[in-house]
Amino acid sequence: MDFQPTEDQKALREGVRSFLEGQVPFDRFPALEKSKGFDASLWGELAEMGVFALRLAEDEGGIGLGFADAIIVFAELGRRLIPGPIAWSHLAAGLIDGAATGEVVVGGVDLIGPRPDPIVLEHLDSLDVLLVLRPEGIERVNPRDIEATEIETPLDSLTPVHHALTLPAGEMIGDAAAAAQMRLEGAALVSGIQLGLAEGALELANAYAKERQQFGRPIGGFQAVKHLLAEMFVKQEAARAGAYNAAATLDAPEVANVQRAVSSAKITAGESAIRNARTGIQVHGGMGFTWEVLAHYYLKRAWVCENLFGTQDEHAEKIAEILETLG
Repeated sequence: MDFQPTEDQKALREGVRSFLEGQVPFDRFPALEKSKGFDASLWGELAEMGVFALRLAEDEGGIGLGFADAIIVFAELGRRLIPGPIAWSHLAAGLIDGAATGEVVVGGVDLIGPRPDPIVLEHLDSLDVLLVLRPEGIERVNPRDIEATEIETPLDSLTPVHHALTLPAGEMIGDAAAAAQMRLEGAALVSGIQLGLAEGALELANAYAKERQQFGRPIGGFQAVKHLLAEMFVKQEAARAGAYNAAATLDAPEVANVQRAVSSAKITAGESAIRNARTGIQVHGGMGFTWEVLAHYYLKRAWVCENLFGTQDEHAEKIAEILETLG
């Protein structure tokens, strides 16, 4: 299986990267924080770029691409720390009218795995539809019907959260198989975001190491810092291999076990995102722990992504179950 991007995929990556860097410069983050991580104009621009309709069939108004292309796009979204329920709205394209065009903002909560107590809802105030994944199927819930308490200081300032003890009954719009498939695809998309976080953290640390002077020369010239950056690069490439493998296997499920590929990606990319974000803070030294340095955004977003569509521990258990069946 060839994991090298095609020329079209490279052009897709460069186009998305150029767009995001132009529309979401890092100095825009304070404004995004004030808007609680959701900007309607940015959401519309993402929709126009085809982020939500990327895998929707062309005869349904989509672009008709595959998971291999989606992972490349989601890596760029993670690299630029783009906030919002992007993965959920992408998954909802074709299922919820208006999701593909960005007219309807779709979020979700995963209750297939260990049930959280309380239930954590991200971006609740910005949602038009909430999808609830349950073992028995996919449920559509009106966010306005939910009684929840907003957390005043969320972990990630660009990911506002509410706590709810219970959820109201909604409309069942998908069966158990559809819910399991959405969870699987969601885990793959998040592994793409985590790959982007690992990349972004390394780029930030590498740039700082080249410009920060100590003892008359850049700190990137010191062996200890070189080792840190080299380790970050290895983690980044491990995340890339896992995420690309998951995407390619979803596109061609006959070649390998899809669950194993996706779970492996979620574990590898998740660990790489957290490790690179932490190491990036270390490379920045004392400045790395301050609010003014972007490094903390990568670590906080990596922690948020860890809990989406299954944690590393949950996916490790799935792999163990698969291996056990193989004898």
